[in-house]
Amino acid sequence: MKISNRIKIFNGTVIKPNGLLKNASILIENGKIVEVTDKNVEFNEAEVIDAKGKYISPGFIDIHIHGGGGHDFMDNTLAAFLEIANTHAKFGTTAMMPTTLSCEKEDLLKTLDLYALANKQNFMGASFVGLHIEGPYFSMEQRGAQDPRYIRNPNEEEYREVIAYSKDIKRWSAAPELDGALAFGRYMQQHGVMPAIAHTNAIYEDVVKALDCGFTHATHFYSCMPGVTRRNAFRYAGVIEAAYLIDQMTVEIIVDGVHLPAPLLKLVYKIKGAEKTVLITDAMRAAGMPPGESILGSLKDGIKVIVEDHVAKLPDRSAFAGSVATADVLVRKMIELAEVPLIDAVKMISLTPAQIIGIDHQKGALDSGKDADIVIFDQNINIDSTIINGNLVYSSRL
Repeated sequence: MKISNRIKIFNGTVIKPNGLLKNASILIENGKIVEVTDKNVEFNEAEVIDAKGKYISPGFIDIHIHGGGGHDFMDNTLAAFLEIANTHAKFGTTAMMPTTLSCEKEDLLKTLDLYALANKQNFMGASFVGLHIEGPYFSMEQRGAQDPRYIRNPNEEEYREVIAYSKDIKRWSAAPELDGALAFGRYMQQHGVMPAIAHTNAIYEDVVKALDCGFTHATHFYSCMPGVTRRNAFRYAGVIEAAYLIDQMTVEIIVDGVHLPAPLLKLVYKIKGAEKTVLITDAMRAAGMPPGESILGSLKDGIKVIVEDHVAKLPDRSAFAGSVATADVLVRKMIELAEVPLIDAVKMISLTPAQIIGIDHQKGALDSGKDADIVIFDQNINIDSTIINGNLVYSSRL
């Protein structure tokens, strides 16, 4: 659905990190933003898009996503990667970080192969900005819906082999209290991979030690991690309190209206703010699909789940099994439930994730020279159009 090399979007309200630009225009050439202005300027030989008074936003960046449209990245097929990217583009996602689940090393290496193959394709969907490995170095007690068959302590020979295998890995989530986890964190740090805290029983003291080894980010904050806990009758602050107390720590939250209630969303925003908080879908294959039975993980080796109440659950309803949210839902719920201003809600799914994963020189804000990743939506965050690298990949008008 490519338009042309020159595009002008006009008659909309541009969302900037620190304010709104009304009656604005954006000029795009060869996939890059040339100018953002509050005037309806001439742009010769350009395809013209009338925003019709709607918001013009930087594209949504999802740094934790497993699937959608009936596919999971761990299906390990090219079709799965491309269909997930296409599905979520319809809901405003312009860039994503494909995420794995705990598995055997051979399956993980195959996923890395498919990521590299998919990234070479010319497709009209959300672009890939690095791969996120979630597991298998987790606490068994905090595994959530992760398959217990694969949960284990960090294995130095294994993770060194994986890192050497692919340069596409940008993030690896693990439990920092496990034997070998601090060495794992240091190794990730040395190789340009962000270690993140997840599925953990760590206490505050563990987090402080892990911080020096690169663990500065909390994966799906509140989910599968402790708050205040007691050991031998003494109270200890947990990962949740550590993330609040340590200013340099960033967090990500699933704002599907189910995983976290409104008071906790408000608390995260009040303490961490829009600059340290990222909105993620953590979406599994059932995102964008009707309710009913589904599979978490690969079709070959995944776990059966049931989708109801706008979330995926284990069949015995003992735990959530990933969300079925899309990016537009995150922004809408953050505004409705947490009463966050639109500008900050958008920042938490654009500029903030771009800064955390180190791509803010390209993406995350509507500035001259950056990629033309743009979403047009109305006051209820209903997506009108999605533009990725200057290509119109979705329009509700067509």
